[in-house]
Amino acid sequence: MSASLQVTQKLRHQHQHQHQHEEKQQQQHHYESSYYLSSKSSVSKQSFSTVKTTSHRKKISVKTEKGQEVVKLSPLPKRAKRTYLAMDKDKEVIGYVIPVFRASHDVVRGLMEAQEEEVTEEGINYVAMRNLFVREAREAMEVKVEKKTRSKHVRESAVRLEMSRTMEEWLEFRKKMNPDSLTHRPEFIVKPRGQTVWEGKDVKLHCTVAGWPKPRIAWYKNNVLIDAKAHPEKYTAESNYNMHSLEIKNCDFFDTAKYHVSALNVKGETSAVASVVVKRFQEGVEPGPLDPKPHGFSPEHGVTFETTIIDKFEVAFGSEGETLSLGCTVIIYPTVKKYQPEVVWYRNSVPLKPSKWVHTHWSGERAVLTLVHLNKEDEGLYTLRVNTKSGYDTYAAYVFVRDADVEVEGVPVAPLDVRCHDANKDYVVVTWKQPAVEGSSSILGYYIDRCEVGTHHWAQCNEVPVKYARFPVTGLVEGRSYMFRVRAVNKAGVSRPSRVSEAVVAMDPSDRARLRAGPSAPWTGMIKFTEEDPTVGVVPGEPSDVVVTEATKSYVVLAWKPPAQRGHEGVMYYIEKRISGTDTWQRVNTGMPVKSPRFALFDLAEGKSYSFRVRCCNSAGVGEASESTGEVIVGDKLDLPSAPGNPVATRNTDTSVVVFWGASKDVQHLVGYYIECSVVGTDVWMPCNNKPVKQTRFVCHGLITGANYVFKVKAVNAAGYSQSSPNSDAVVVQAAISVPGKPTGVTLLEAFKDYMVLGWNAPANNGGADIRGYFVDYRTVKGGVAGKWHEMNHQALTTTSYKAENLKERLFYQFQVRAVNMAGVSKPSLPSAPLECKEWTITVPGVPVGLHVLEIRDTSVVVLWEPPVFDGRSPVNGYYLDVKEASAGEECWKGVHEKVNKMKYMKVTGLKGGASYVFHVRAQNLAGVGKPSAVLGPILAQTRPGTKEIYVDVDDDGVISMVFECSEMMEGSEFVWSKNYKEITDTSRLTIISERGKSRAIFNSPSLEDLGTFSCVVTNTDGISSSYTLTEEGLKRLLDISHDHKFPVIPFKNEMAMELLEKGRVRFWTQLEKCTSDCQVEYVFNDVIISQGKKYTMNFDKSTGIIEMFMDSLEVTDEGTFTFNLVDGKAKGTTSLVLIGDEFRELQKKSEFARAEWVRKQGPHFVEYLDFSVTPDCDVLLKCKIGNVRPETEITWSKDCIEIAEDDEDAKKIERQDGELTFNIGKWVIKQEKKKEKKRKPPAEDVPPPPRPKISKHDAGVYEVFLKDERGRDKSTFNLTDAGYQAVMNELFRVIANSSSEIKVLSTEHGIVLYSTVTYYHEDLRVGWLHKDGKIAASERVKSGVTGDQLWLKINEPTEKDKGKYSMDIFDGKDGVKRAFDLTGQAWQEAFEEFQRLKAAAIAERNRARVVGGLPDVVAIQEGKSLNLTGNVWGEPVPEVSWTKNEKQLVSDDHYKLKFEHNKFASITIAAVTTADSGKYALVVKNKYGTEAGEFTVSVYNPEEEESKEEKKD
Repeated sequence: MSASLQVTQKLRHQHQHQHQHEEKQQQQHHYESSYYLSSKSSVSKQSFSTVKTTSHRKKISVKTEKGQEVVKLSPLPKRAKRTYLAMDKDKEVIGYVIPVFRASHDVVRGLMEAQEEEVTEEGINYVAMRNLFVREAREAMEVKVEKKTRSKHVRESAVRLEMSRTMEEWLEFRKKMNPDSLTHRPEFIVKPRGQTVWEGKDVKLHCTVAGWPKPRIAWYKNNVLIDAKAHPEKYTAESNYNMHSLEIKNCDFFDTAKYHVSALNVKGETSAVASVVVKRFQEGVEPGPLDPKPHGFSPEHGVTFETTIIDKFEVAFGSEGETLSLGCTVIIYPTVKKYQPEVVWYRNSVPLKPSKWVHTHWSGERAVLTLVHLNKEDEGLYTLRVNTKSGYDTYAAYVFVRDADVEVEGVPVAPLDVRCHDANKDYVVVTWKQPAVEGSSSILGYYIDRCEVGTHHWAQCNEVPVKYARFPVTGLVEGRSYMFRVRAVNKAGVSRPSRVSEAVVAMDPSDRARLRAGPSAPWTGMIKFTEEDPTVGVVPGEPSDVVVTEATKSYVVLAWKPPAQRGHEGVMYYIEKRISGTDTWQRVNTGMPVKSPRFALFDLAEGKSYSFRVRCCNSAGVGEASESTGEVIVGDKLDLPSAPGNPVATRNTDTSVVVFWGASKDVQHLVGYYIECSVVGTDVWMPCNNKPVKQTRFVCHGLITGANYVFKVKAVNAAGYSQSSPNSDAVVVQAAISVPGKPTGVTLLEAFKDYMVLGWNAPANNGGADIRGYFVDYRTVKGGVAGKWHEMNHQALTTTSYKAENLKERLFYQFQVRAVNMAGVSKPSLPSAPLECKEWTITVPGVPVGLHVLEIRDTSVVVLWEPPVFDGRSPVNGYYLDVKEASAGEECWKGVHEKVNKMKYMKVTGLKGGASYVFHVRAQNLAGVGKPSAVLGPILAQTRPGTKEIYVDVDDDGVISMVFECSEMMEGSEFVWSKNYKEITDTSRLTIISERGKSRAIFNSPSLEDLGTFSCVVTNTDGISSSYTLTEEGLKRLLDISHDHKFPVIPFKNEMAMELLEKGRVRFWTQLEKCTSDCQVEYVFNDVIISQGKKYTMNFDKSTGIIEMFMDSLEVTDEGTFTFNLVDGKAKGTTSLVLIGDEFRELQKKSEFARAEWVRKQGPHFVEYLDFSVTPDCDVLLKCKIGNVRPETEITWSKDCIEIAEDDEDAKKIERQDGELTFNIGKWVIKQEKKKEKKRKPPAEDVPPPPRPKISKHDAGVYEVFLKDERGRDKSTFNLTDAGYQAVMNELFRVIANSSSEIKVLSTEHGIVLYSTVTYYHEDLRVGWLHKDGKIAASERVKSGVTGDQLWLKINEPTEKDKGKYSMDIFDGKDGVKRAFDLTGQAWQEAFEEFQRLKAAAIAERNRARVVGGLPDVVAIQEGKSLNLTGNVWGEPVPEVSWTKNEKQLVSDDHYKLKFEHNKFASITIAAVTTADSGKYALVVKNKYGTEAGEFTVSVYNPEEEESKEEKKD
């Protein structure tokens, strides 16, 4: 086996055990490379490019322990040149070393200044493939004889020719790239090319660089180094496979520059330059933020794409944890098949990439960005950018993320923007930003938590809260990934945790960079190469450049550079500290050396001075200490930022304010600013932003319109918050005033020889202030060439029409109009069409002018206009209003009305909410209808949120007024009232009072003259208006209400009513809805005022409005009308009640009865009279309730006028408990039966006792109860005869019937029994059984009856005919209660099978063999006598008979004579018994139904022995 193949096998073996050697490989400084071995022929080609040098090392064949022959190379001589073969400790080749240059840019520059060393090294291809080439050469030298056809020979020649040409090209390429030859300076294979791009586009510069060692690339803009990592939103630099690129994103004009790319290695430096020119679409014109972006021609598609963004998302507000979606509809015109624009979303100018927090969707028309589980990190300016081949268009709006509700009041909110920096093998720095809200007290510090990726366990990294927003986390496990989060703490508690950071791997930065770079060339696998290090086993040198990178009160961070001589196995570090003024160095990490060239020291005394140094160590020992850092005082090096300058708040929109402030001075590492706002008059401060902003201008959204706010700002850096700035001046949240929009629709209204009358529409946007006037410009048009613009009027026009004079006849003119308000002059309108100045000869009127709308609602709008300037030959006598949807064609115009409208306004109804409409008006005179006016619109039919309507109010004095309220009043806004849409100037009919956001129009003297439509418009707003139409019917209704208010009537909640009270008293009462404390009542009977006295008692509770009058009794003279007259200020009220005739007499009787009842109840009386009840146990009770009894009160019961004495049995059934008397009829019956039972003889055991009824006809009679004492007497009677007795029995039957259970089935040896149980059974209860809804006739086979409380139906010897539905009808005093059972199917099958089983068992029991008698239990017999016993036996068939003694069968012989006679008698005779015959005997009988044994004991005794035993006892 050749050495090269040995190497290959060794590498594969190492690859299989890669995880076992991972830790060892991390400690050693191995270099990695990838080498592509595509085929055997490629290896052969590479052999020709190697340097032909020879090695003085010999191959030695050595056998291993396993007996395998391994080729080894001889050891190197001491002065031999370094080889690129990597060997292990046994001098076995394990790979190849490719030298890799690693250093920072500064180190490279240092190497450039150092003296270059000329090093001659052999080529790696030669070393790597030497043995393989020898084998191939030997194979080539072998002579082989082979026959070839001519075609095969020609084909092979062509292949060889192609191979040689390919090999030459390969050699040229390898010379350029030269990865395996000696080092050489960088060389640009492909240089970057200059490019010209449109503004807003992205541009990418590419280059390819060769050189060895691999050059380091740096990019420069106008000779200034570009730091792509510091500005990822602008630049992206990439390097892959010697291909390098720089991407410049979102180019603007300032990106125009010369870009240099520099390639540097130890052999030298070279550079190339490329120019980037960024062009604007309109040179020299700075586009405004609201100006549409221009588009250019796309030669690729032959069109110019125009982008329109509609349905734009507004400023959005969300809370942490919510999901928020932003979306816009994008229209690209024209539509090109299979072409889609590039849609990119940005947050604060940084492109967003899809992740678990960010989802983007583009449907072809709508772009949607969804932010899942919002966090404060998501707050910012979101921009949608649509890139097409013709340019781009953007739209942006701010997204605010509010803090989630805190779990504990007063705790701070969660920190934000947790990031990891400077990650190393066991160390990482975690940074974060402080939250906007500290809670009820200042933040004391922060806790940092970590979690290993793949687990859910969070461990706290620091025991004491850190104040500094930056913390070094140590003790990480190399190679593992971690996530971090931060929590803030104050006196109230700990906040919720922040959003987790991105996962970071604890590993060496160089290893991370190598893993991030990936393979450098296509490769089928990875080979690891290790540079042979001559310093193996040598103690490492001392580190260098030990510096303090961070110093706070809590910790100090050291950083250093590893030593030049690290050794093959790598190094670790010990850190030592010394307190200033002492000579003692103390090792900090005594337990375990650190692997990273970073270390954080905690537990240092604040204010003390320390020095630090570092030592390296490896397996050979600990090296020398580095140079000391010098004295370092422990404390915060970063100061708190100073307070920002005074904030200035200015108006922006109805819900936002722009805040400016001065930047904090001399601040280091500024994180940003937090802005807070407060409503004037409160002490509650709310954050305007939850993510710090770095600029000194911020738009605060989400404010309350019309509220007065003040603002303050505080700065924040890693050290903490600054002091808040002074409060700004108060500002009212209102839309800022701006110049108005452009006027529209400049048209010609009338023309004469030397003048023309122009008209136009007012701008839709007045800029937040009233339009003060207009300026008209003109220019001449000759031959299609327009001249310069000139002003026509120097003073602003107050109308939307103008007479342009001093014009030349038959000359063409163009006109444009500009509007002006207090903020300035607007941009000019679109020029009119060229208009010829010549006299009109038309007869119809001109076009109406001044079209505008008011009162825009979801389904209606009011359109107003002014008459045309030109009337035609006759005056205008009416108008026609036309409408169509804005998106419809010209053929879709339709008239709003059929008859001519003589008014200059009209309300259009029946519109579709959310649709847009356009309108025009045509004027009419006697000659006809003129041309339509300029189109008004589009107008969106949608009610503005918060819109209020005019409402009519009538005050307490009867004054009628109309009220209109507006919550969006601007500075200078006024209420303008109109009647029939003409401004009201005459105040004789209406008095208008306006204050703040409310206006009231008061009718001075309402009459028919006031009928019409009243409207109110709020100036200096977005068309806020409303109207109210006063009709004749409405006026009458208002006048009635006014009269009621002028002459009020006291309202009654209840009219006068009457009710009877105890003792027969009569109460007259009423209740008022409302009254004052001055309300007075006059009581009248038959027009005579009555007053309080013996007969009448009055009461008026003004708090409840209840008026009462009481009379002790009603007499004959009290028949008549009772009245309450009320007076409350100027309000009056009257209510009456008439009591006469039969109604009065009936009331008088009720009063007398009530009084008699009251008298009765003064003594002992019945609260509830005697009545009956039946308990669930079917006990019949007579009961009553008594009241007002005393111990001396006599209570007497009687039946049929015979008093029940105490010694009577009937008295024992009477019970009294809690004022309730009970008579248990059944209990009495039971007592009597018991007496009779004592006299009777006890019945036989097999005869059941007779049933004991709860009630019988013997209990019928009239029962009475008497109450009597010195205060009076009372009586109650219950008739328990005839109807009374039957009612009791029906109730008893009802209770019994309802207590019956569902029918159950029971199988017996005789048949099937259906039964139901009841609580009690009475002999008079009727029970009927039915089979298949037919009554069952009683027979010997089918019987029904009652046993105790069981109602049954027995079916003897059932057959298939007995299947079916059985029901039992129990009489309950009315209709009866039915219980049913379906004896079919499985129920029948189970019951029938059980019957057959029981029947067979009964037969077996009757016929089984058994001993029925004749045998004693014990037989005592004297020895020598004979024993004869006979047992009676039964069984069918006749049983077999046998005798046993002590469980052993006996056989008939001379001693035992066994007989069985007449199949009934079995006998045993024992002749001359002896003591041996004593034992346990049994007569055993057996037949097919069973076996039975009659056992007895025989005891044989000897009298003499017995006597001797007794003597011995004595």
